[in-house]
Amino acid sequence: MSSPDPSLLTPSEYLEFERKSEFRNEYIDGHVLPMSGGSWRHGLIVGNLLGEVHSQMRGKACVVYPIGLRVKVGLGSYTYSDVVALCGKPELEDEHCDTLLNRSVVIEVLSDSTEAYDRGEKFAHYRRLDSLREYVLVSQNKIRVEHYRRNADAWILSEVGGPDAVLHLESIDCHVPVSTIYEKVEFDTK
Repeated sequence: MSSPDPSLLTPSEYLEFERKSEFRNEYIDGHVLPMSGGSWRHGLIVGNLLGEVHSQMRGKACVVYPIGLRVKVGLGSYTYSDVVALCGKPELEDEHCDTLLNRSVVIEVLSDSTEAYDRGEKFAHYRRLDSLREYVLVSQNKIRVEHYRRNADAWILSEVGGPDAVLHLESIDCHVPVSTIYEKVEFDTK
């Protein structure tokens, strides 16, 4: 029988470490995972999404949060998402008001270094959240948006492609044109 890994942190140790850190780190089951910086395209796509969703939230009891807000994902995990949105009152973990407990929509802009994680382990954690209704993966290398929507106990995938298509985020009643997501984004033509 092996002894426990002494390098594993408890959730409270992670939060103490993270609140003092200059760089963001995710936390999955005791392991601290450093977040890498984003590319120019990544930042532009996130900005386009935030701007469009935010403009459609005016006058509604809905809010959209950028990448800097930590999200608690179950008992032993904390992540950062590119865009998080919800309707209703935000539920925060503690008096620090820096960790969101509920969310309706999570959007991740994929990068080469995080794509497998965003599609795999991260989404597996998100699927367990009762409040999550929609999970969106946006490619930064080509026009491609994958929209997962919870339907009872199943997750339904639809691809939203082409510049004339529209991503409909039903849980927050938001319609985001794909052309807006990719506005001013230039792709490599290799």
